[in-house]
Amino acid sequence: MKILICAGGTGGGIYPALAVAHELQQLGVPPEQIRWVGTRGEMEEKLVPRAGLQLELIRGGAIVGVPPQVMIMNAAKLAWSFPITLKLVRQFRPDAMLMTGGYMSAPVAISCWLQRVPITIYLPDVEPGKAIKSLVRFAQKVTCTSAGSRAFVPEEKMVVTGYPVRPEIRAATKLSKEEALAQFGLTAERPMLFVFGGSRGAWAINEALMGILPQLLTHIQVIHISGTLTWPQVEANAAGLAEALRRYYRPFPYLHEEMGTAFRAADLVMARAGASMMGEAPAFGLPSIMVPLTFAWRYQKVNADYLTERGAAWQLTDEQLPQKLLPTVMDLLNDKARLTAMGRAAAALDRPDATQRIAQAVMEMGA
Repeated sequence: MKILICAGGTGGGIYPALAVAHELQQLGVPPEQIRWVGTRGEMEEKLVPRAGLQLELIRGGAIVGVPPQVMIMNAAKLAWSFPITLKLVRQFRPDAMLMTGGYMSAPVAISCWLQRVPITIYLPDVEPGKAIKSLVRFAQKVTCTSAGSRAFVPEEKMVVTGYPVRPEIRAATKLSKEEALAQFGLTAERPMLFVFGGSRGAWAINEALMGILPQLLTHIQVIHISGTLTWPQVEANAAGLAEALRRYYRPFPYLHEEMGTAFRAADLVMARAGASMMGEAPAFGLPSIMVPLTFAWRYQKVNADYLTERGAAWQLTDEQLPQKLLPTVMDLLNDKARLTAMGRAAAALDRPDATQRIAQAVMEMGA
């Protein structure tokens, strides 16, 4: 069986697709029978070859929420990519396609539809972006992280699977908290806050955290993933901390294999409300502070609302961070009963079989 995967741009689409690609191989699909289509200059250029999969690159970009000249340029790139993807589909002759979103999915999905290749969509966020909304009509099945997507997906196509947490992250759930803390050289005698804002970083989160680190590190310990764009500022700030405080602070530009261990070591996580938080925090039964990105369409706000309404998360905005971050973190970490209740609410949302269910759906389409 040959599988074509189309996922790119942000980790919210790439990481779930990587998890499913790994599971497809566990189910007997050889890696050479999986072909990945992504966008030039994005994360998939590094991550997909690292996973041992063949990557085909096309050009494209957002056509909503960008300046008119950028919209025109990106639309032209997508149109130019269509004959390339059509040729790829004809030559590779996939039995099924999986896509997770992004405007670059459009020429690939239409090419598959024209060649009668059955399409399965995986919807990481509660609400699909405009690209997926426009492409649902071409799909035979839409697998979804949560039942909250029923407002946006036809009932006859929708299957609720949960979020496919990467196997290397899921494996860390088997560690003890003490083992996870020890891998970062931290102690079990203090609560631990895990902060990240995505692969590139979130300056509002990083800036607010750096502003309160001296107060936080007097009482707790912090693992902080800054993202690559803001790492120089975070690194310089860390160097300026007193040694007595720096011993409780672990900043990184990014984590790969150690990401799951950081989750396992944490008592509380603060992050943007990207799709990964719909699966990774629940996998560890971890309460969270969600800070939805203001300009990320509205999907991050919908994700944050979904977790908050189920008692698994607390929300702050970028504007609230300077004043409210310190009291929110300390109030939550000092309220053990509330933290435990939030952790249980998060764990109740976990679907450990999500990856298998999505992979099986793809294979059924191609059978």
